[in-house]
Amino acid sequence: MQDHFHRPNTDSAVETARADLAAAFRWAARLDMHEGVCNHFSLLVPGRPDHFLINPHGRHFGEMRASDLLMVDADGKLVEGDSPPEPTAFFIHWRIHRAHPNAGCVLHTHMPHATALTMLEGGRLEMAHQTALMFHDRIAYDDDYQGLALDEGEGDRLARVLGDKPIAFLANHGVVVTGATVAEAFDALYYLERACRQQVLAMSTGRPLKLVPPDVCERTARQIDGERGNAFGHFAALRRLLDRDEPDYRD
Repeated sequence: MQDHFHRPNTDSAVETARADLAAAFRWAARLDMHEGVCNHFSLLVPGRPDHFLINPHGRHFGEMRASDLLMVDADGKLVEGDSPPEPTAFFIHWRIHRAHPNAGCVLHTHMPHATALTMLEGGRLEMAHQTALMFHDRIAYDDDYQGLALDEGEGDRLARVLGDKPIAFLANHGVVVTGATVAEAFDALYYLERACRQQVLAMSTGRPLKLVPPDVCERTARQIDGERGNAFGHFAALRRLLDRDEPDYRD
């Protein structure tokens, strides 16, 4: 079966990386995990780790095409595209890419249910459902909202917040989800929002959550971790659906 994930050091690898990232934008729009023309997804360029792809300012997630994506260097200089990225996009995304070598892809959203939890005092994803157990000990929490990231200092602070975790909940703001590839990051983004939605629905009953015992959390998280390859099958299926319904995302 043909895959759609980026391969090193060829022009076709960059084209595939662009298409992967464009597909992630389209699916974020389909699943209401976007904020119109705001929020940003980025991806390191195959073979050029000091460059990254990111969405241009003012382009809706639901209309994103591979050719729309900007290529930017480590100084924020535009390499390919029409105009430099929004400052918050550069300072958040590049500083995280720079500080976390495993963060090949960085997805920042204000998706509704995860963001709802960041609006609560001490809001946390609770280990109360099997889907949530995917994220056991994988989330860092920033409880100190500092406003817009308009300089390197705030970008570096957010990178430090992540620590050794692939995901950060940003108080009063939203979430950052990272992964080595678009497939891994988007799979985590998708299931994170599902887990948060389940928790918000359960909390809306007014009854206490039934938490999973810590030892069961740890065991189940290890079991789930052994199946992370499913992310590639998930994303390949999403690409196939777009190939059928919205093939212009590859343009």
